[in-house]
Amino acid sequence: MDPAGFVGLFQALTQEPLSDQQVVNLQEWLTVLSSHADCLGLIAQAAGQYPCPHCGCPRHHRCGQANGLQRYRCMGCNRSYNALTGTPLARLRHRDKWLSYLQCLLDSRTVRDAARHVAVARSTSFRWRHRFIAGVRRERPAQLSGVVEADETYLLELQKGSRQLNRPARRRGGKAARPGISRELDCILVARDRGRTTHEFVTGRGPVSARQLALHLLPVLSRDVLLISDGARAYGAFARAAHVTHEAINVRAGICARRAIHLNNVNGWHSRFKTWLRRFHGVASRYLANYTGWQRVLDAAERTLPAHWLRASVAENGR
Repeated sequence: MDPAGFVGLFQALTQEPLSDQQVVNLQEWLTVLSSHADCLGLIAQAAGQYPCPHCGCPRHHRCGQANGLQRYRCMGCNRSYNALTGTPLARLRHRDKWLSYLQCLLDSRTVRDAARHVAVARSTSFRWRHRFIAGVRRERPAQLSGVVEADETYLLELQKGSRQLNRPARRRGGKAARPGISRELDCILVARDRGRTTHEFVTGRGPVSARQLALHLLPVLSRDVLLISDGARAYGAFARAAHVTHEAINVRAGICARRAIHLNNVNGWHSRFKTWLRRFHGVASRYLANYTGWQRVLDAAERTLPAHWLRASVAENGR
């Protein structure tokens, strides 16, 4: 709006007193405008100057705007893009509600509760949840160093939300058909050092293997670490093959700790994760990695504002 138009609008508002409901409507309208502007500013700030997400060419020129975002034309492949192209947030609408919804994620609200809070459909709330979490969890923590505790926890495989099941249905989640660790359980591997840096991996069904440990754990371990685990054979085989110093605790024999050799930190993370997960009344196995990443970000308490989550979702190093 040009200055003259704003002056006319302001004078029209001040000529007659507004009712209480009109004041509330005006405040809500201004809040929406402010939230949308803040969201666009954070997106542009976080994206910075980045190469073309299609071909990687760093040369581009401005090519108009769309929905408040600057568009660019790549001089290499001649394709256009904006700050959200190539990110999990591409093609999502209602940007004026993004920051409010991110606060719902920080508060660990359910899909329905978040949908009511920001006035969107439940399907939109579900889609936003996993898009934003995918944007944040792709930033992995630093490598683990010093004393590293590694242990796995298991959850019953769920096909919540699936239209077709590849097994007989279980009433209210049900129980595993056989006792112990079996292929009916999803394995969550967690590694945590004494500096509270945490890495989590959903390795698949059944007990973890030495091959899975090498695939997930080896890239995040620094040199000269001391790996502490329970007495599972897979950890010993992995440590010997990777030339990692390893200490095992015979938990089955009732030995929980040998002075500083214990798994208290990683087991504490397991407990906090399972307690936090109960509010969602079951999580589909295909989305389990998003929930472990969500809990890791919340537990680290490094991103405590909606703006932090939005910046992480569109940051250049995430492309």
